[in-house]
Amino acid sequence: MKRTVCYVFACALLGVSGPLLAAEINFCGELKNHYGPYDFIRDRASGKMEIVEGAHFTADVENGNPRGSTGTLGADLDYTLRAIPNHHRALETIGRVSLRAKTFQLPSARFPTECYFDRAIRFAPTDAMVRAAYGNYLSALGRTAEALAMFQAAADLAPENPTISYNLGLLYMKTKKYDKAAEYADRAYAQGFPLQGLRNQLAQVRKGSGDAR
Repeated sequence: MKRTVCYVFACALLGVSGPLLAAEINFCGELKNHYGPYDFIRDRASGKMEIVEGAHFTADVENGNPRGSTGTLGADLDYTLRAIPNHHRALETIGRVSLRAKTFQLPSARFPTECYFDRAIRFAPTDAMVRAAYGNYLSALGRTAEALAMFQAAADLAPENPTISYNLGLLYMKTKKYDKAAEYADRAYAQGFPLQGLRNQLAQVRKGSGDAR
């Protein structure tokens, strides 16, 4: 039975099924933890997260140093993300490091990398930055449709965030949905987003189609 469950989740990691299949079969574990879990946004002022960050999410860990802080990099990131499931920077780090190492699970990490995003969404379902971090990870894996859906959810949760709008616009460009790309480009630039890449891409499409807008 265990082998079957693991195989099903591996299929999910490869994009055969939806990215949140893990929640259904509980492959990614319960959120209960011996310390916390704490909310990265709501509990910031409590000081309790600083204990975790000071020991396990140091600058070396955030920079992806394989030696980690208290043990291996995978173990430190695992501890951080079990204690603070929606830790935005730790999620970005575990995604980036996993991609660099070309692995779905870091050594000494308790769960596959994608599980930490699943756990973060279950813990903080309205945290737009969690979904944006997951979207970046999915996009880097080439799972564009899933990444687009994740960024759309993030944009719906945080319409005032220009970075999310910009990245969503880029994904719509990638899928050739130019009207939607323009919609989110307009939103991002109206909110002061500085990079001009999306605007330039849209200009090239309009030039090629003869649309002078």
